[in-house]
Amino acid sequence: MHDDIIIWHNPRCSKSRAALKLLEEHGITPKVRRYLDEPPSEAEIRDVLARLGKRPIEIMRTKEPLFRELGLSKESDDETLIRAMAAHPRLIERPIVIRGDRAVLGRPPEKVREIL
Repeated sequence: MHDDIIIWHNPRCSKSRAALKLLEEHGITPKVRRYLDEPPSEAEIRDVLARLGKRPIEIMRTKEPLFRELGLSKESDDETLIRAMAAHPRLIERPIVIRGDRAVLGRPPEKVREIL
């Protein structure tokens, strides 16, 4: 078990499954956080954004119908987007792999190699 590696995982997502498999192929058993069942708080989302070096819109599923249903757009301010992700975790792009003070968005799944 590599307690220092966490994956925000959705087992129904092929990209998320592929990223988890890639980690396991490198001998890593990360802590799996099913973020839809255990949604991250606003503070956790801010923390992950800092580790990723990204703005909220860059980790959002903007094609998800809920994005538009909530009245969100690419011009929405960062705090509005963070609140929306905390309230509706399915808006968060996946998978996100976290290790120490770094994180990567595993799209494509091969990007998780950057954190190994």
